[in-house]
Amino acid sequence: MKLITWNIQWCRGVDGRVDPRRIVEHARALADFDVLCLQEVAANFPALAGSSGENQFALLAELLPDHTAVPGPAVDAPAPGGGRRVFGNMILSRLPVRQVLRIQLPWPADPDNNGMARLLLEASVEAPFGPLRVMTTHLEYYSPLQRAAQVEAVRARHAEAFAHARLDRRRDGSHGPFHTFEQPVSAVLTGDFNYLPEDPCHARMQAPFETLARIAPDVAGARGEERPPALVDAWRHAHPGLPHAHTNGVHDRVQWPAPYACDFVYVSEDLLPRLREARVDGDTQASDHQPVLIVLE
Repeated sequence: MKLITWNIQWCRGVDGRVDPRRIVEHARALADFDVLCLQEVAANFPALAGSSGENQFALLAELLPDHTAVPGPAVDAPAPGGGRRVFGNMILSRLPVRQVLRIQLPWPADPDNNGMARLLLEASVEAPFGPLRVMTTHLEYYSPLQRAAQVEAVRARHAEAFAHARLDRRRDGSHGPFHTFEQPVSAVLTGDFNYLPEDPCHARMQAPFETLARIAPDVAGARGEERPPALVDAWRHAHPGLPHAHTNGVHDRVQWPAPYACDFVYVSEDLLPRLREARVDGDTQASDHQPVLIVLE
């Protein structure tokens, strides 16, 4: 299974040109991907530099007709003259997609920063080796307070899914709204996290979880000592001892004075034996960020 994650800066390249087709072409040049996770996808936002207000969610879906398109708008606001303008994340999967969840992340008041709404987009897919939850997000840039709260919310969702997988007993096969879908334990978490590798938030995202007895004390029972699998930085596992390859500002010297790493892929620790590759494309200039590829077998 090949997965790419990429902050596409509303499809705007270093040359200032907005081009969804170029994004897809560069992603395909990196790998014949099964899953593509995107951040900063826009629709009806002509105020964004270089954009005419095009619906990038629709255009990207049209460019990948053999993939299921899963939009995840975090910002949803009225547009002058009518309609809505949206901005957020997207998953495109060639693998069968089961349940999709759109989880609005916390946005605590911060007297020093306003920030914007953020979302965790989750799609359960049928990978060649079994069911898998793919999550993608874009955490707050300006507010450390909000970013830390969002890390905790992402971790809470991962722990919640594990509790469902281990403790749910009653099943609903009605094919109605209460129909029960499996919530896989194995997970890949991708995105632009807006923190550096040495930031405490990066360590916190990978911290061990509480036991089921602490997560769900009323129903844990005999499984009480089990823990959700930790989320592990795929790059560091694949390249022990090496610094993270830069993923932002590699070519764009107008917005970013120096390059750094803030785009990560975490895999649940049960998937580590399947991790064959973690790679950053340092060449493309189709965005101010670089795409990241992982391969699981």
